[in-house]
Amino acid sequence: MTDTPAPHILRIDASMRRTGSHSRRLTDRVIERLREHHPGAQVTVRDLAEETPSFVDETWIGANFTDPSERSEDQRNALARSDALVAELKSADMIVIGMPIYNFSVPAALKAWVDMIARARETFVYTETGPKGLLDGKRVILVAASGGTEVGSAIDFATGYMKHVLGFVGITDVDVVDAGQLMFGEAERVDAAQGQIDSLAA
Repeated sequence: MTDTPAPHILRIDASMRRTGSHSRRLTDRVIERLREHHPGAQVTVRDLAEETPSFVDETWIGANFTDPSERSEDQRNALARSDALVAELKSADMIVIGMPIYNFSVPAALKAWVDMIARARETFVYTETGPKGLLDGKRVILVAASGGTEVGSAIDFATGYMKHVLGFVGITDVDVVDAGQLMFGEAERVDAAQGQIDSLAA
């Protein structure tokens, strides 16, 4: 019987705050607990506040829809960052996303990341029966933090969107840590979120 290899964990921080961020602190806890249960786990950090992905533009679209064998050097350069983010996601066994809810939705940097990794023929394909994700077999823990928005409510356009996008590229094993409405009892709600993390990481 062989030991199960330690997982490769991709951590994505979407908060634009480097200090005082609840989503970052709770994501720290997720990583700590996962490392306790998976000694030797490799963790890759993608901090979207440090380096926000480029936004999709006409050059990027033209390059993406050109056959890889026919792309010019400029087109390959236009897709280079997207290619790197896709490779990073493909190599991960587990993805931990710290996501604050900004104005009822995802931070702009996280939306830019989604646009960079949602690539036809790379992370999904179109079939006769509809789109099919190519990144199955991965697990996501999504830490959703908000000041006033109730996570999972009708006005939370972030959590459902991320679950849909992840499912679109084939990742359906998604657990959500609810750290919503922190303005209405911060200590109690953070404690509850920490309890959720401890259970999920186990």
